[in-house]
Amino acid sequence: MLVGTAILCLDQLTKWWASGALGDRSIDLFWTLRLHLVRNTGAAFSRGEGLGPLLSLLVLVVIVLVVRLGARTGDRVALLAVGAIVGGAVGNLVDRALRSGDGFLGGAVVDFVDFQWWPVFNVADATIVIAGGLLAWRSWGA
Repeated sequence: MLVGTAILCLDQLTKWWASGALGDRSIDLFWTLRLHLVRNTGAAFSRGEGLGPLLSLLVLVVIVLVVRLGARTGDRVALLAVGAIVGGAVGNLVDRALRSGDGFLGGAVVDFVDFQWWPVFNVADATIVIAGGLLAWRSWGA
């Protein structure tokens, strides 16, 4: 629970910063990495634009399944990964629920980490991918 709350807070703080600082500009960091504000109303990689409400309901189901999986394990690493996945998923759900948009859960997710050769993402997205990989690795008995 503590890990999930920390990820949620970090995700929302970075999105708040990006929304204010990156409005109409990009910040080049190094190589192709830049900070560039994008609002995503679709799924991963900005696919399925406008499907936010349906995706949000699907994410809620996935959160319940991941939490139930976590409740059955005594593996501390798996529990940390579950907390991180839930924190990241809730971070993106908060965007869909509270950021301006059309109707119920129709808001856009704030993305701002841009390699320019990979889809733009945020802290929640990165956390979900890393923690999901860690959870998969642990489930293979590593």
